[in-house]
Amino acid sequence: MNRIRPHSSGLAFAGFIGLWHTLWAFLVWMGAAQWLINFIFRLHMLTPPYKVNTFSFGMAAALVLVTTLTGYVSGYVIGAIWNRCVSGTSVT
Repeated sequence: MNRIRPHSSGLAFAGFIGLWHTLWAFLVWMGAAQWLINFIFRLHMLTPPYKVNTFSFGMAAALVLVTTLTGYVSGYVIGAIWNRCVSGTSVT
């Protein structure tokens, strides 16, 4: 197995998680989030317990920022752990 760059892994996780939560904020803004969360809960055979609040730009920005940073840190740590666990060619 090859080694990976932890920074690249961090950026990949940050991009994925950040975009995912940007999509969620967009759905809240458009008023489509309640339908989606109800649908997801019902797919799991659960009664939807949550009500989506009104859109707040500040809260949406905080959500995306915090989850993006968390995604980067998680990806970086996973990349570093990966490199310690595999033996292979070094990262160039």
